[in-house]
Amino acid sequence: MPVAVVTDSTAYLPAELSGSYDLTVVPLTVVINGAEGLEGLQIQPAEVANALRARRSAVSTSRPAPSQFADAYHRLLKAGADGIVSVHLSAKLSGTYEAACLAATEVGDRVRVVDSETTGMGLGFAALAAATAATQGQDLDSVRAAAADHAARVSTLFYVDTLEFLRRGGRIGAASALLGTALSVKPILHVVDGAIVVRDKVRTAGRALAKLVDLAVEASGDGEVDIAVHHLEAPERAAALADAVSMRLSDRLRDCYITEIGAVVAAHVGPGLAGVVVHRRP
Repeated sequence: MPVAVVTDSTAYLPAELSGSYDLTVVPLTVVINGAEGLEGLQIQPAEVANALRARRSAVSTSRPAPSQFADAYHRLLKAGADGIVSVHLSAKLSGTYEAACLAATEVGDRVRVVDSETTGMGLGFAALAAATAATQGQDLDSVRAAAADHAARVSTLFYVDTLEFLRRGGRIGAASALLGTALSVKPILHVVDGAIVVRDKVRTAGRALAKLVDLAVEASGDGEVDIAVHHLEAPERAAALADAVSMRLSDRLRDCYITEIGAVVAAHVGPGLAGVVVHRRP
């Protein structure tokens, strides 16, 4: 059996790729008014969006326990895997990477853990690259290197209607959130070195989406790229964004995916999110 690849539920892989790659997904947990559920299995993004709109609802998220990773690692090794590469969302956004590292220490040196320094399909592209390398029969260190290399090849940009949910969850500084509220601006954010920072500020949602297109094209460089457009309860906005970016990139665009984010990221961004992940091909 080749090297096994593990990721977490915030990779938000497109449904059309389901079954095409050999990946083990460990889910994070969402808590709504004290009731816990596993992302994608027991709690869906619409439930989180409804709870956030209700305002009186308490919504939070938590990382998988190290034991969840350890169980997955032991199961894969027992099934005959030569080793395991475990690729996860940014350590600055979640304790998931730390939990995976703790489990890897328990299991032994046949596990390599990679911090993608992003989430969504930024993480997804890295996990898919690792799975592809594993299928090609590459060794443990080469599969790990593939994950790290492709994680470094992504740019994650997104728009939210308000920074309030990111502020509540501690994913963005209070000063930045307050600035956005005070000036009634529409923030465009990106992920830099694993942290969420404000990239730009515009006055309207329409201008924000136009700016997202410009930034995505800028991030694509001069070579071939894949893009993933994420949204939360905004499929029309996502489709328009995908069309606009596709038109600008023309024949440099290889694959384009549109996926709704899951419950964990939904809990921190709120309804209306639109984002673009640019993956620069080698």
